[in-house]
Amino acid sequence: MQCGITGTSWALAMALLAAAPAYAAAETATVAAAPAAPFVAPAFAVPTSVVTPHFKLQPLGPALVKIDFEAYMSSVEHLQKTFTRSPEWPHAGISDADAMKDMEGEAARFAAREAFSYSVLTPDGKRERGCIYVSPSPVAGYDAQVRIWVTKADYDAGFDAKLYAWAKQWVKTAWPFKKVAYPGRAIAWGTWDALVAGKAGG
Repeated sequence: MQCGITGTSWALAMALLAAAPAYAAAETATVAAAPAAPFVAPAFAVPTSVVTPHFKLQPLGPALVKIDFEAYMSSVEHLQKTFTRSPEWPHAGISDADAMKDMEGEAARFAAREAFSYSVLTPDGKRERGCIYVSPSPVAGYDAQVRIWVTKADYDAGFDAKLYAWAKQWVKTAWPFKKVAYPGRAIAWGTWDALVAGKAGG
């Protein structure tokens, strides 16, 4: 009885060996092409309306373009200093078309479950007091980032601190995140900017 590899077995072994690198490359490509985890699970019911005695939340979209525009344009300098820390938004040159495009973008991201932006309205819905943005964190270690702004008038009236306290409780109880970043609040803007810059540099 002859031991060892027959000619047929040898040819098969050589073919498998030659195919190994291509197979490994295909496996790597499959892993690399795997989609990222969704921001929120498909089964999670995203809040679409929240009503409190002093304000209500409604997703930003074209229907709110006018009162949203009036709100941030009433507080351009305030928001440039405290929220965006940039003259890019808001600014005096924003057109109606720009405002509508922004609202359409917010609505599209909400519908796609990529990020969730809310208008904070007075109980009667006639005026916007500010906005809350729930979005993916650009910094590792956080499930989400939440940013908040209020108009200058509402800020001066002490509403900013109240809305922040409420938002923290709302996010804790109504959303599925375990660790949330609040830039400019729980985390100083300078610290957050450095973390984001480090992520971009990495």
